[in-house]
Amino acid sequence: MKTKDDSRNAGKVSPNPRRRFLAAGAATGASALAFPMIARAQAPIALKFQSTWPLKFIYHEFALDWAKKASDLTGGKLKIEMLAAGAVVPGLQVVEAVSKGTLDGGHGIPAFWFGKHPAFGLYGAGPDFGMDANQLMGWVEYGGGKELFAEIQKAAQLNIVSYLGGPVPCEPLGWFKKPVRGPQDLKGIKFRTSGLAVDMFNGLGMSTIQMAPADIVPALDRGLLDGAEFASATDDRVMGFPDVAKYYFQQSYHMSNNFCEVMFNKAKHDALPEEVKAVLRYVAHAAHADMSWKSMHRMSQDFIELQTKDKVNVFRTPKSILDAQLKAWKEVIARRSAENPLFAKVIESQMAWAKRVMYWHNSVQVNQSAAYTHYFGKGPIG
Repeated sequence: MKTKDDSRNAGKVSPNPRRRFLAAGAATGASALAFPMIARAQAPIALKFQSTWPLKFIYHEFALDWAKKASDLTGGKLKIEMLAAGAVVPGLQVVEAVSKGTLDGGHGIPAFWFGKHPAFGLYGAGPDFGMDANQLMGWVEYGGGKELFAEIQKAAQLNIVSYLGGPVPCEPLGWFKKPVRGPQDLKGIKFRTSGLAVDMFNGLGMSTIQMAPADIVPALDRGLLDGAEFASATDDRVMGFPDVAKYYFQQSYHMSNNFCEVMFNKAKHDALPEEVKAVLRYVAHAAHADMSWKSMHRMSQDFIELQTKDKVNVFRTPKSILDAQLKAWKEVIARRSAENPLFAKVIESQMAWAKRVMYWHNSVQVNQSAAYTHYFGKGPIG
């Protein structure tokens, strides 16, 4: 007996099961082609960077921190291998290697490239009108400093895109074989420094010498130097300064507001996906904050251990030397500005920012030294 459905299908040929399977497969394939292949994981973008710092320096550690944040915040899309100084090129040749594409990127200090253009020295040298590193970074982000930095790179013919940030605490005057009590004790001293600080210290009558970090302590030990400055208590201990000099003078205007730089070869940076480039700006901000906090933690410990374990005599730099530095710096920027219009343009921009921001800061910031003395008594240095 035929049902109603049987009569409706009468005369129709039942499709071949194999044909039905193939048709279904074709439909599925067409649907798959219509959607992005999200299930297939993209390989991360791998870049090779080198820092300007030896392997065990805390600033190389900061460079590694930057690279890790770039990977974390891009969800693993960007992988930066951060090598230590000398792995590919000597530390102070990083900027040329990145510009030429020998390296994809690097980590260092903008003032290191002073030889490429003197205005680089203004990004981390001199009193900069009373600003510390964080206040100078405010100028970079909101006062035109970032745009001016790009102008300097162009003038120096560097094929680079940079992310600035990572505050360096006020650097010490340096290490000496004997105490210095005033500007008269600095005259004729053979002293290692770098960047625009060379101009400042020469203005104080010192005989300045520039040399790579690895050469500084041996030169002090052999008497080729009478004094030297580098960075912070943490790296100064790693370098072995306490073994060759016992007089460590804190506070100086020669590099009171330094900060770090992460640079990309421009072609490599331009080729990055837009979403990765958008994240990198905030990688720089996150690294700036974290570096500030880690510096507080590590450098304070090492500063105390320099005195308790290494038996170093730590002093405050005499006010007469600080006053002489300010006078010398004023002469440096006047001369350099007359020689170079872009240098003068940067100085004018910094002065405008500092006059407003430091007026506000110095008006509202309570005396922190007085509060410390109230609770803990006099500090450990005289």
